[in-house]
Amino acid sequence: MPTLTEIGNDHLAVAVSSLGAEMQVLKTSDGKDLLWNGDAAYWTGRSPILFPIVGKAPDDTVVIDGKPYAMAQHGIARRREFALVESGPNVCRHELTANDDTKAAYPFDFSLLLEHRLEGASLTVSATVTNRGAEPMPYGLGFHPAFLWPLPGAEGKPHAVTLANGGEPPLLRLEGGLLSEEPRRSPFHGGRLVLDKSQFEQDAMIFPEGTGTALTYGAEGAPSLQFGFENLPNLALWQKPGAPFICIEPWHGMAASHGKGPELKDRPYTLTLPAGESMRHGFTVTVAA
Repeated sequence: MPTLTEIGNDHLAVAVSSLGAEMQVLKTSDGKDLLWNGDAAYWTGRSPILFPIVGKAPDDTVVIDGKPYAMAQHGIARRREFALVESGPNVCRHELTANDDTKAAYPFDFSLLLEHRLEGASLTVSATVTNRGAEPMPYGLGFHPAFLWPLPGAEGKPHAVTLANGGEPPLLRLEGGLLSEEPRRSPFHGGRLVLDKSQFEQDAMIFPEGTGTALTYGAEGAPSLQFGFENLPNLALWQKPGAPFICIEPWHGMAASHGKGPELKDRPYTLTLPAGESMRHGFTVTVAA
């Protein structure tokens, strides 16, 4: 059975499950929940880790060096038990290492280390991918945290996502779960996107580039969440239609392109990690008054 590891300080409390190293709780010191609760009426996820693919593969199959492997949406990590390798008052680390089970779907000798660390009113979630094998290793990595919409203290107020760079990045949509490469007009205006539930009737809003490394989510005159991103150039926003949450998803890697082949290395923004090397990705979320 999955086990929960809890960390906390004077500002925030976090709980992380061993299943998928998925955060289950993020709340303020006065008990206000910020993270979605996983209600199955909408979506059982809360903050899954996406590895070694982000999004879908054609026919749920990836091809690696010409050989097909069954691969469900968002990869294998979120359905695997991680080992707790460190736990302290303000930090916990979970690790997934390759075994016969993972190699049946992803034939590489890898390590995926997830860290949740608190510092003041900020939580940093990072993933370090290591290639322990002798061959180059293609992969994608993404975070999929769901935050309450509306946020506590902002009920009844319009919520917005505001890019720190003031950008107006082009929008891509999905077709049957695969990425359409036809760009659409940006819904951002001067870096600001006022959220509306109708925006998600066509599934996620995906921004391959141009969103920068920082954004704010919240309502004017109310507490907000400030985000910073490390080595995560892609951004998606998603809501299960009608659900009281918004997923703010920084990625390095995206769904396979519609009409293109299933080769893993050819997916947009896929990385190839040389033998013996590591790569870190992460995001920080800060609760701002």
